[in-house]
Amino acid sequence: MAGIKLSRRERIKRGIRKQLSGSLERPRLSVYRSNKGIYAQIIDDLSGKTLVSASSLSKDFNASGNKVEQSKAVGKLVAEKALAAGINKVVFDRNGYLYHGRVKSLADGAREAGLNF
Repeated sequence: MAGIKLSRRERIKRGIRKQLSGSLERPRLSVYRSNKGIYAQIIDDLSGKTLVSASSLSKDFNASGNKVEQSKAVGKLVAEKALAAGINKVVFDRNGYLYHGRVKSLADGAREAGLNF
């Protein structure tokens, strides 16, 4: 069952990545979700570099609560780092996950902190 879910997510992910790409003017905000944490990166696809990253397992993260609340805090953290780096517009890459729960919470937190999608 897990193999079917993973292959489905990979297929959806490939379809999403065909349509969107991050540039220096509008980099890509990519989300990865694991059972223990959630990770967000802002990536410039033209140069292949990660500009900003944040994670619920990183040392500079100190929010508590359930996973949805932590995801919102990670969204705010990545948005604050992006704004400090001069990035205010991004393209959102949900990475094959449904836009629901932790992924939606991360996006909402990033929007609240001032990032434009």
